[in-house]
Amino acid sequence: MRHLMSPLDFTTEELDRLFDLANDIEKHPAKYAHACDGKILATCFYEPSTRTRLSFESAMTRLGGRVIGFSDAASSSASKGESVSDTIRIISCYADICAMRHFKEGAPMVAAEKSGIPVINAGDGGHQHPTQTLTDLLTIRTMKGRLSGFTVGLCGDLKFGRTVHSLINALVRYEDIHFIFISPEELRVPDYITDMLRTRGIPFEEVIRLEEVMPRLDLLYMTRVQKERFFNEEDYVRLKDFYILDRNKMKLAKEDMLVLHPLPRVNEISVEVDNDPRAAYFKQAQYGVYVRMALILTLLEIKG
Repeated sequence: MRHLMSPLDFTTEELDRLFDLANDIEKHPAKYAHACDGKILATCFYEPSTRTRLSFESAMTRLGGRVIGFSDAASSSASKGESVSDTIRIISCYADICAMRHFKEGAPMVAAEKSGIPVINAGDGGHQHPTQTLTDLLTIRTMKGRLSGFTVGLCGDLKFGRTVHSLINALVRYEDIHFIFISPEELRVPDYITDMLRTRGIPFEEVIRLEEVMPRLDLLYMTRVQKERFFNEEDYVRLKDFYILDRNKMKLAKEDMLVLHPLPRVNEISVEVDNDPRAAYFKQAQYGVYVRMALILTLLEIKG
């Protein structure tokens, strides 16, 4: 039995097979419409989510399976004090696979240690969001044809953004990747990530102004400033509009640069950018369904 706690749980070769399967699902959906007949996915979401939870539910439904679960901690026995370990033991009696999001870092790992079914980390605090990273990698590989040889700009909340941390850790395994971190001082990428990049000899820069690096980017990964990660309302208000990607900034970019965003968007990408052919974030959401379908099949060891 296998779990997914981090993008690094899969080798790059295994990721290639996963992405090949996801691309095949996109091209031949009918072929997989009954692959999970009789199977049940439990979505255990202790933290609010729209895209991730519904994407998992869509994935399992498209595979012919069914979904049970809860959408926040208040509607689960966690509100009565039940531990994650006990919850997953019970869920293992009801479902074949579980997707868990939790506000505490490491909670899905605790669940995996006690689980009788595969557990997928659907986001844990500010730590990891591996299925979003798989979505990001699939989007890049499908639209660019490769996962190496890029200058990647990551912009916005790089301190609390678990999608950013997961993506960096995944991309360092590919050749010729150069990172440019674009953020205010208060939201810079954590030291443990920059220390890791220095140790591995992977080039990176830290800048404040987006405009000055736009012409150099092959990929721009925008993030929102996350109100729920702030302890101080004043700090959030001061920083929430620090970066807004608009048409004028897009004029500075390469013709084939891709703009990615894990969503939800607040106002960090102007709606006038949505019709730009380089805006890939809504396609990214669709790829999220395909990669989660492929992941469910892989962890349940179901052949397509």
